[in-house]
Parts: sequence; C-alpha cells; structure tokens
Amino acid sequence: MGMLIMKGDDSMVEQDTVKLLRECDAGVKMGTSSIDSVLEHVKENAFRQRLTDCKQEHNQLQDEIQKLLDRYHDSGKNPNPMAKGMSWMKTNMKLHMEESDATIADLMTDGCNMGVKSLNRYLNEYEAADEVSKDIAKRLINLEEKLTVDIRQYL
Repeated sequence: MGMLIMKGDDSMVEQDTVKLLRECDAGVKMGTSSIDSVLEHVKENAFRQRLTDCKQEHNQLQDEIQKLLDRYHDSGKNPNPMAKGMSWMKTNMKLHMEESDATIADLMTDGCNMGVKSLNRYLNEYEAADEVSKDIAKRLINLEEKLTVDIRQYL
C-alpha cells in the first residue's frame, strides 16, 4: 500500500513539474517575441542594450527549460496564439500612434507585469512541481520584475 501512495505522489510531482515547465516555456517565448517586436524601434542605446541582454537571459532559460522538457519527453508549449496576436496588435497600434521609448517601456512593463502575475499563479497552482522547475519559474519572474525596474526611467 505504501508503494502505491509513493507512486501517486511521484506522478503528481511529474505532472505538476511538466505543467509548470510548459508555462515557463510559453512565458519565455512570449517575452522573447515581445522584445523582438519592439527592439528595432528603440532609440536610446542603453535601453536597446538592456532589452538585448534580457532577451539573451530569456534564451538561456529557454535552453534550460528545453533540456528539462526533453527529459520528460515533452515538446513544451507555445504562447497562446490569441494572446500573442492581441499583444502584437496592441504593440503595433501603440507604436504606430507614437513610436517612442516611453511607449515601448510602457508596453514592456505591461507585458512583464502580466507574465509575473501568470507565473506566480502557476507556481501556486502546480505546487507539487519539483524544486528545479519552481526555481526556473522564480528566475523568470525575477527577470521580468528586474526589467520593469530597469526601464522605469524610460516611461
């Protein structure tokens, strides 16, 4: 009987771990795609460099997530096409109206805040996830939070 309970716990850990990693995967891809969509419009060099650095940090996390998902034989998760499309439309409309670093900082801050909120919700929802995946989610949250602080001066 004890073995069955243990096996049940293990599968719950694995399920939550994979689900959390999938959400991190989608979050990283959404962040990278958002940075890509505004990068060419950024005027201030320091701002562009900060976004480029953040994109590289996202790519490093993406590699880690991919390795872990491969271990679970999971293909990961792309961002919700509807959310990605809406984000793209909002970005294009705002940039079309006023292409400024302030507009870009505003869009990026909104995106980061949504990402942080979602990732915290997933951390709570998939509480049985292993520590490695929780650590990745927390690092992604920290990345997004740090970016919002770093770009406040451009708002």
